[in-house]
Amino acid sequence: VADLVLETWDLQCERNGREHRTAEMGCQQLVVRRGQPFTITLHFSGRSYEEGVDKLAFNVETGPCPIETSGTRSHFAVTDFPEESGWSAVVQQQDGDSLSVSLCSPSSARIGRYSLTLETSTGYQGTSCHIGDFVLLFNAWHPEDTVFLRDEDERREYVLSQQGLIYQGARDYITSTPWNFGQFEDDILSICLKLLDTNPKFLRDQNRDCSRRNDPVYIGRVVSAMVNCNDEDRGVLAGRWDNNYEDGMSPMAWIGSVDILKRWKKFGCQPVKYGQCWVFAAVACTVMRCLGIPSRVVTNYNSAHDTNGNLVIDRYLSETGEEERRSRDMIWNFHCWVESWMARPDLAPGYDGWQVLDPTPQEKSEGVFCCGPAPVRAIKEGDLRLKYDIPFIFAEVNADVVYWVVQHDGMQKKSTHSSVVGKNISTKSVGRDSREDITHTYKYPEGSEKEREVFAKAEHETSSLREEDEGLHLKIKLSEGANNGHDFDVFAVINNNTDTERVCRLMLCARTASYNGTVGPQCGMKDLLNVTIAPWTEERVPLRILYEKYGESLTQDNLIKVVALLTEYQTGDVIVAIRDVYIQNPEIKIRILGEPMQKRKLVAEISLVNPLAVPLNNCTFVVEGTGLTDGQQIKELEEPVEPQAVAKFRLDFVPSQAGLHKLMVDFESDKLTGVKGYRNVIIAPQPK
Repeated sequence: VADLVLETWDLQCERNGREHRTAEMGCQQLVVRRGQPFTITLHFSGRSYEEGVDKLAFNVETGPCPIETSGTRSHFAVTDFPEESGWSAVVQQQDGDSLSVSLCSPSSARIGRYSLTLETSTGYQGTSCHIGDFVLLFNAWHPEDTVFLRDEDERREYVLSQQGLIYQGARDYITSTPWNFGQFEDDILSICLKLLDTNPKFLRDQNRDCSRRNDPVYIGRVVSAMVNCNDEDRGVLAGRWDNNYEDGMSPMAWIGSVDILKRWKKFGCQPVKYGQCWVFAAVACTVMRCLGIPSRVVTNYNSAHDTNGNLVIDRYLSETGEEERRSRDMIWNFHCWVESWMARPDLAPGYDGWQVLDPTPQEKSEGVFCCGPAPVRAIKEGDLRLKYDIPFIFAEVNADVVYWVVQHDGMQKKSTHSSVVGKNISTKSVGRDSREDITHTYKYPEGSEKEREVFAKAEHETSSLREEDEGLHLKIKLSEGANNGHDFDVFAVINNNTDTERVCRLMLCARTASYNGTVGPQCGMKDLLNVTIAPWTEERVPLRILYEKYGESLTQDNLIKVVALLTEYQTGDVIVAIRDVYIQNPEIKIRILGEPMQKRKLVAEISLVNPLAVPLNNCTFVVEGTGLTDGQQIKELEEPVEPQAVAKFRLDFVPSQAGLHKLMVDFESDKLTGVKGYRNVIIAPQPK
């Protein structure tokens, strides 16, 4: 019998891509998900394949040192009775000299780039032929995969959606900023694989690292460490929080991960300047979704950074409401991390599901700046000994804050202040642009019996702080929206819920602030030495905050921290109230002109009114949106924009993909930065 000669072959990238939901990664390469069959076609010349006469076998290999025992190499013959546990190949159909073969990886296979070789033998003669490379990803659709997610809408949002919203602002004024995750855009997959091959664990022991790439827990930990560069591990982003970003991009200016990952690759894996928590989290979310692990960005308001691990954050204020001494313990206005969905076979049952991964460099874990994966369930239950890093995250959502007022004679007085940490934990809803509050997944209801049990288990005493003085109550309220460029009022509202008149001193102080809790110069102040509150009444004391005072020192986080101190003369008791006021940027208006259809030109008319009393110089619009624009479109305006005038431009673009997409816009100038806007556009498919 003549030898069987392979002439051509077809990896059927397009069909397999559709079936494996990877088509948007392009049809230049084969990308498939583990545990799910994919089909390739072989064409022989001279004669066709004969079962029983010809033997066909395949070789798959991944990583620099593929070994069967490490799960990075497999050799398997075409058979009608494949084994469940390994790779398999089954003849699907034969048509003349062409043969369709269905290949399937085990649902626990290592992910990454594989090479595929076909071996044919007839009698004693055999030849082997390399027929291409493919990339294998995690499979949230496969019940046996450790990242299996049951709900199709959730899989669409957390694996396939390339755009989303990230929550920022302040607890009392939650804002959302659009983000282009872009995990299927050109070259992003290869950059994510490069990130795995740049990580120090791979460089130390390539065989061991590649053999652990079947485990989403391991991958999550590697990604969490590689998104920051604090270990000099050639990580993706450099963090900076001091408002000096001239030698890079301000963290507020980014609107997507694609730009960041491409810069990292282009400049030889040098860290990209600069990131803050939501940028770290969003880039990690892109990498995880790209590799096939369901992931979402989560925001925790009033996030405690407890450096000494005692679950108490001590803050020291002078009698004028200024910070007396720097404590390394901080309360961040908000903090973003990632949740990824996976099973935890390494732990006792009950901890599968959402896991916290925090790539923002804060504390070392096993000697490296990374954090997680920590089961959200373990945080809620106070199981601090489980892997990984649960005490740190437990503190972020549960620590208590004690304000000490340091008097001029050096005496420290403990003030009453109700629980503030870990509020409104938020993420984007599935399939909608609304906020989903997931606080209940992290903590039991405040004051409940279950909460007390959890705190006892975590050795966290909290009861003493929650007993407030019943007599006097202090709150800070905002009259109406605080708009950038305008003056506005805040009010100290004092309630006397007793039968006796109270005489107090009230201090009100406003300062510009950054989201990580640091404050700038004062921009408003009032010190009333004699406030008398009659029994059972409410007093409102206004403080006017002027643009001419806050404009110069407002950071790109647009926050003003207002502190009120109420000292009762008779008892010497001090009550503290604090409120973070978010200064609203003007709205970016986006109009779409034309009929939105795939591969047909559309026009976006993008505009913004200058709300300030001064001209805006160096105005730039940056526009991007997966499936809509081809990468980033940047428009620099030549003229300054005068006060109350409109900055606008028209962008022509040709949408490449049908369906719902977000067109995202960032506006930068000398006086107004990081202004974001987006518009949902539904693109009709191209008529056949």
